[in-house]
Amino acid sequence: MREKKRVFVRGIGSYLPDRVLTNGDMEKIVDTSDEWIVSRTGIRERHIAAANQVTSDLAVEAATAAMNNAGIGVGEVDAIIVTTVTPDVAFPATACFVQQKLGMGNCPCMDMEAGCSGVIYGLELAAGLVQWGRYRNILLVAADKLSSVTDWTDRSTCVLLADGASGFIVGGEGEGAAAELLGNHIAADGSGAEFLWMPAGGSRLPATETTVVERQHFLKMNGKEVFKRAVKGMAAAVDQLFSNCQVTADQMRLFIPHQANLRIIEAIAEYLNLPLERFWTVLQRTGNTSSASVGIAWDDAARKGQLQRGDLLTLVAFGAGLTSGAALLRWMR
Repeated sequence: MREKKRVFVRGIGSYLPDRVLTNGDMEKIVDTSDEWIVSRTGIRERHIAAANQVTSDLAVEAATAAMNNAGIGVGEVDAIIVTTVTPDVAFPATACFVQQKLGMGNCPCMDMEAGCSGVIYGLELAAGLVQWGRYRNILLVAADKLSSVTDWTDRSTCVLLADGASGFIVGGEGEGAAAELLGNHIAADGSGAEFLWMPAGGSRLPATETTVVERQHFLKMNGKEVFKRAVKGMAAAVDQLFSNCQVTADQMRLFIPHQANLRIIEAIAEYLNLPLERFWTVLQRTGNTSSASVGIAWDDAARKGQLQRGDLLTLVAFGAGLTSGAALLRWMR
């Protein structure tokens, strides 16, 4: 049996659309206030894609940044994985449009859907493909245009959601890599699937005049249940990851959590008995960008010099499904 290869994140990148929607702007859209939003979520502003930008456009920007960060060209990418809940179209895969727009060759393309945990799920899939030597460099992109499924009359959700993308080059070559993937854990609890979902548009409830009128093609969320299960799911994912890898929370230089709600992050920090300063956050200016959020925050931390060579960091996320996951990495730059 062939020995499994080590897996590296060779490059990371991110992208946020130009348009910024502040809490003051939100006050003009729904019955809310800056104080209400900040006190309940920590969010002060978010980025919204232009009307003519689709998810694959966001993905291409992040993918290009990740390839540049890794020092590779489009001809060196062997496969594309896009994790999203807002694909360009129902089919084909948004990854195919990313391939087309990047001018890549005949590499395999696929989408995966794991809600806001998508990037952790994507790392699991990409690592498995790399470990057995079938692929050298996999382009993993987490991208969402959540504004396209936002109900702008629902103040409980519209103040949270935003657009963005993050990209990673996952490969078996460690020279010059950003980080080494040391462990990964993913899970799901389908009993909570209807706590965070878009009811219509699939085979269960195809589009009709009624579904449109009833606004069933927008994201729906049971906030209390999602909050409770997010804390529980992320804590369990971290516990299992650390048990598998035989590490402890105090060995981590940084935690990079899903950027959904500052209260959730505070609860995780309290559970792990760690100061909030150990959790890198950007949600104050990005809002919830779905699975892109972990990569956006990681890229931000790296660019701001928050990581030194040899540092351990943990990515952790929770999302629709209800999915959860955590990944352990060692920074190499």
